[in-house]
Order: sequence, then C-alpha cells, then structure tokens
Amino acid sequence: MRAMLRVAALACAGIIAIQTTGATGQAQAPDPLAALETALQAKPDDIKAGNDYRMAVISAKQYDRGIAFFEKLTQAHPQASNAHLNYGFAYVDKIPAAGAITQVILANNALGEFTKSLDLKKSWIAYYTRGNSYLFWPRIFNRTQMGIDDLTEALKIQQAEPKKSIHARVFVALGDGYWKIGKLGEATRIWKEGVAAFPDHAGLKGRLATQGDALEKLIEANYDPAKRVDTSLADLWSTQ
Repeated sequence: MRAMLRVAALACAGIIAIQTTGATGQAQAPDPLAALETALQAKPDDIKAGNDYRMAVISAKQYDRGIAFFEKLTQAHPQASNAHLNYGFAYVDKIPAAGAITQVILANNALGEFTKSLDLKKSWIAYYTRGNSYLFWPRIFNRTQMGIDDLTEALKIQQAEPKKSIHARVFVALGDGYWKIGKLGEATRIWKEGVAAFPDHAGLKGRLATQGDALEKLIEANYDPAKRVDTSLADLWSTQ
C-alpha cells in the first residue's frame, strides 16, 4: 500500500511539473492579470481593484481581454455600479489602439456602460465620466450639451465634498463644453472658478492664458481619439 501511495504522489508531482513548465522545461512566468482578475471577482464593485486591473491591462496591451473580463463580471454582478464604470473605461482604454470605425463603436459602448453605472448610483465620478465622454463626440452628434448637464451635476456634488485634486477635471471639462457650443464667456467664468480653487493647475491656467486659434488647438488636442486619455482614478483616493 505504501508503495502504491508513493507512486501516486510521484505521478501527481509529475503532472504539476508539466503544468508549470513550458516546452523547454523551464518554469512559466505567472500571469499578473490573473491574480487581479481573481481579486476583482471577489469584490466586483471595488473601484480601486477595477482601476488597478485596467492599468495592468493597458501596460500589457491586453485590451480585448480586459473588455471580455468586465463583460462577464457585469453579467454576473449587474448591480455593481463601479464594475460598469470600469467596464466603460476598458472600452475607452482601447480607443487609441483601434481604427476610426472601431473607435466610434468603442466610444458608444463606453457611454452605455457609464450610463448603466449612473443609473445604479448617482455619484460624482459617474457624472464626471459620462459628461467628459460626451465632449469627445463631434458636434454634429449634439451631445455637448448633454456633457455640460452631467458636468454641472458633478460640480454641484463636489462643492459639497472635501476638495480633491481630481475635482479640477470638472472645471476643465465644463469650461471646454461651454467653449464647444460657442459660449466663451461661460467657459472663461468656469475656468476662473477652477483656478481660484486649484491655482497651480496647468490645464486651467493654460486655457485662460490662450485665445483664438491657439485656444481652439489647445482644447481640440485634448479630445483627439488617437491620443491616449489618462483614465486612472487613483486621485479619487488620494489624500491631496
């Protein structure tokens, strides 16, 4: 009996060795995304875990894997607002690496997930995210005012909360929205309010220091679909 048990143990050890080594017999490197996926499956509505996973996906350029993972995660947990939010960002993260037609599809899918997140929870980050996303659409789609409306709600929420560096993004985006519909006076007013709250913010100061064609070039450069957008949400839990 002991001999049989020893043979079985050796066989199991052999199977494990085969599974953890490659064709050359060398140990395979662990999959860094797998551990993050496991953690997120345990806490699907954890916004930080979702953000950490997306940043790893961007680093690995595994955009389709990230999108597929969040699709399954939101199907399994449809009430997880932050899972839908990060799902939307997963689409946004792929946009710079996609062709023009695919970019439109990805952007539309992202908006759908941002809306689901907002329907589940009326949060500052959801209002800001969807509002800012609307500004990337060409004016012919008439979504700029929708962006302004969302960003106005985000501004109301943040005015009742402790100030964080990420809140400066609302002043930038809301001013840009007004500029896009030809209301430069309103845009300037918002940017000035932003500078009063965040005097060192380069984006706000740059807009106030620029006029005419130079201002148009500065703003439009920030809404170029070929340019990667910083979708990290780390400033949400920053102490500054």
